[in-house]
Amino acid sequence: MQHSIARMIAVFFGAGLLKPAPGTWGSATAVLTGWALHEIGGTFLLSIGVVVSFFVGWWATAVATRGQDNHDPSEIVIDEVAGQWLALLPVSIGAMHSGHGMLALWPGMVTAFIAFRIFDILKPGPVGWADRRSDAFGVMLDDVIAGVMAALVVLLGAWISHGVFGL
Repeated sequence: MQHSIARMIAVFFGAGLLKPAPGTWGSATAVLTGWALHEIGGTFLLSIGVVVSFFVGWWATAVATRGQDNHDPSEIVIDEVAGQWLALLPVSIGAMHSGHGMLALWPGMVTAFIAFRIFDILKPGPVGWADRRSDAFGVMLDDVIAGVMAALVVLLGAWISHGVFGL
Protein backbone atom coordinates (compact mmCIF):
# COMPACT_ATOMS: atom_id res chain seq x y z
CA MET A 1 0.00 0.00 0.00
CA GLN A 2 2.77 2.45 0.96
CA HIS A 3 4.58 1.75 -2.31
CA SER A 4 1.40 2.36 -4.35
CA ILE A 5 0.75 5.72 -2.67
CA ALA A 6 4.40 6.73 -3.06
CA ARG A 7 4.36 5.79 -6.75
CA MET A 8 1.13 7.72 -7.35
CA ILE A 9 2.70 10.82 -5.78
CA ALA A 10 6.07 10.30 -7.51
CA VAL A 11 4.45 10.19 -10.97
CA PHE A 12 2.18 13.07 -9.91
CA PHE A 13 -1.04 11.17 -10.42
CA GLY A 14 -0.05 9.92 -13.87
CA ALA A 15 1.55 13.00 -15.43
CA GLY A 16 4.93 11.27 -15.40
CA LEU A 17 3.53 8.37 -17.40
CA LEU A 18 2.79 10.61 -20.41
CA LYS A 19 5.17 10.23 -23.33
CA PRO A 20 7.31 11.64 -24.81
CA ALA A 21 9.21 13.90 -22.40
CA PRO A 22 7.54 13.02 -19.06
CA GLY A 23 9.48 15.80 -17.30
CA THR A 24 7.94 18.38 -19.60
CA TRP A 25 4.49 16.89 -19.03
CA GLY A 26 5.12 16.99 -15.29
CA SER A 27 6.15 20.65 -15.52
CA ALA A 28 3.12 21.53 -17.66
CA THR A 29 0.84 19.80 -15.18
CA ALA A 30 2.59 21.71 -12.39
CA VAL A 31 1.88 25.03 -14.13
CA LEU A 32 -1.82 24.18 -14.27
CA THR A 33 -2.01 22.92 -10.69
CA GLY A 34 0.16 25.80 -9.46
CA TRP A 35 -2.25 28.24 -11.09
CA ALA A 36 -5.14 26.41 -9.41
CA LEU A 37 -3.42 26.57 -6.00
CA HIS A 38 -2.90 30.30 -6.47
CA GLU A 39 -6.53 30.85 -7.45
CA ILE A 40 -7.74 28.90 -4.40
CA GLY A 41 -5.37 30.27 -1.76
CA GLY A 42 -3.02 32.81 -3.30
CA THR A 43 0.73 32.91 -2.83
CA PHE A 44 0.39 31.41 0.65
CA LEU A 45 -1.15 28.17 -0.64
CA LEU A 46 1.31 27.93 -3.53
CA SER A 47 4.19 28.41 -1.08
CA ILE A 48 2.81 25.66 1.15
CA GLY A 49 2.52 23.51 -1.97
CA VAL A 50 6.22 24.00 -2.71
CA VAL A 51 7.25 22.91 0.77
CA VAL A 52 4.84 19.98 0.96
CA SER A 53 5.69 18.74 -2.54
CA PHE A 54 9.39 18.82 -1.69
CA PHE A 55 9.16 16.80 1.52
CA VAL A 56 6.40 14.43 0.38
CA GLY A 57 8.19 14.09 -2.97
CA TRP A 58 11.46 13.22 -1.22
CA TRP A 59 9.69 10.46 0.70
CA ALA A 60 7.75 9.22 -2.35
CA THR A 61 10.85 9.15 -4.53
CA ALA A 62 12.82 7.22 -1.90
CA VAL A 63 10.04 4.64 -1.54
CA ALA A 64 9.32 4.36 -5.28
CA THR A 65 13.00 3.83 -6.19
CA ARG A 66 13.97 1.59 -3.26
CA GLY A 67 15.92 -1.40 -4.57
CA GLN A 68 16.29 0.02 -8.10
CA ASP A 69 19.54 0.84 -9.85
CA ASN A 70 18.04 3.99 -11.38
CA HIS A 71 17.61 6.60 -8.64
CA ASP A 72 15.80 9.03 -10.97
CA PRO A 73 13.55 7.24 -13.48
CA SER A 74 11.97 9.57 -16.04
CA GLU A 75 8.41 8.88 -14.88
CA ILE A 76 9.11 10.39 -11.45
CA VAL A 77 8.03 14.01 -11.87
CA ILE A 78 7.13 15.18 -8.36
CA ASP A 79 10.52 16.89 -8.42
CA GLU A 80 9.46 18.88 -11.48
CA VAL A 81 6.28 19.86 -9.65
CA ALA A 82 8.17 21.25 -6.65
CA GLY A 83 10.65 23.12 -8.87
CA GLN A 84 8.02 24.47 -11.25
CA TRP A 85 5.83 25.71 -8.41
CA LEU A 86 8.87 27.46 -6.97
CA ALA A 87 9.54 29.08 -10.36
CA LEU A 88 5.92 30.32 -10.41
CA LEU A 89 6.12 32.04 -7.01
CA PRO A 90 7.25 35.45 -8.38
CA VAL A 91 4.29 35.39 -10.79
CA SER A 92 1.95 34.52 -7.92
CA ILE A 93 3.39 37.34 -5.78
CA GLY A 94 3.03 39.78 -8.70
CA ALA A 95 -0.57 38.72 -9.24
CA MET A 96 -1.38 39.19 -5.56
CA HIS A 97 0.20 42.65 -5.47
CA SER A 98 -1.47 43.78 -8.67
CA GLY A 99 -4.87 42.41 -7.70
CA HIS A 100 -5.06 40.34 -10.89
CA GLY A 101 -5.30 36.63 -11.46
CA MET A 102 -2.15 34.78 -12.48
CA LEU A 103 -3.40 34.41 -16.04
CA ALA A 104 -3.14 38.19 -16.45
CA LEU A 105 0.59 37.69 -15.92
CA TRP A 106 0.81 34.92 -18.50
CA PRO A 107 4.20 36.06 -19.90
CA GLY A 108 5.67 35.38 -16.47
CA MET A 109 4.06 31.94 -16.38
CA VAL A 110 5.50 31.10 -19.80
CA THR A 111 8.91 32.43 -18.75
CA ALA A 112 8.79 30.33 -15.55
CA PHE A 113 7.95 27.21 -17.55
CA ILE A 114 10.60 27.69 -20.23
CA ALA A 115 13.35 28.80 -17.84
CA PHE A 116 12.66 25.92 -15.50
CA ARG A 117 12.74 23.35 -18.31
CA ILE A 118 16.04 24.79 -19.62
CA PHE A 119 17.70 24.65 -16.19
CA ASP A 120 16.25 21.20 -15.47
CA ILE A 121 17.43 19.76 -18.79
CA LEU A 122 20.86 21.43 -19.05
CA LYS A 123 21.62 21.13 -15.30
CA PRO A 124 24.11 24.00 -15.04
CA GLY A 125 26.34 24.43 -11.98
CA PRO A 126 24.56 23.63 -8.73
CA VAL A 127 21.68 21.89 -10.52
CA GLY A 128 24.11 19.31 -11.90
CA TRP A 129 25.86 19.00 -8.55
CA ALA A 130 22.58 18.15 -6.82
CA ASP A 131 21.62 15.73 -9.60
CA ARG A 132 24.88 13.82 -9.16
CA ARG A 133 24.00 13.00 -5.52
CA SER A 134 22.28 9.83 -6.81
CA ASP A 135 19.68 9.68 -4.05
CA ALA A 136 16.08 10.78 -3.50
CA PHE A 137 17.18 14.02 -1.86
CA GLY A 138 19.30 14.87 -4.92
CA VAL A 139 16.38 14.07 -7.23
CA MET A 140 14.31 16.69 -5.43
CA LEU A 141 17.10 19.19 -4.77
CA ASP A 142 18.25 19.60 -8.37
CA ASP A 143 14.76 20.67 -9.40
CA VAL A 144 14.40 23.02 -6.45
CA ILE A 145 17.67 24.70 -7.45
CA ALA A 146 16.46 24.84 -11.07
CA GLY A 147 13.23 26.38 -9.74
CA VAL A 148 15.13 29.07 -7.84
CA MET A 149 17.18 29.86 -10.94
CA ALA A 150 14.02 30.04 -13.06
CA ALA A 151 12.35 32.28 -10.46
CA LEU A 152 15.33 34.64 -10.74
CA VAL A 153 14.86 34.70 -14.53
CA VAL A 154 11.17 35.56 -14.00
CA LEU A 155 12.14 38.38 -11.64
CA LEU A 156 14.70 39.69 -14.12
CA GLY A 157 12.11 39.56 -16.90
CA ALA A 158 9.58 41.42 -14.74
CA TRP A 159 12.16 44.06 -13.84
CA ILE A 160 13.09 44.57 -17.51
CA SER A 161 9.46 44.59 -18.65
CA HIS A 162 7.97 46.74 -15.92
CA GLY A 163 10.94 48.61 -14.49
CA VAL A 164 13.05 49.39 -17.54
CA PHE A 165 10.41 49.56 -20.26
CA GLY A 166 7.49 50.54 -18.01
CA LEU A 167 5.06 48.09 -19.59
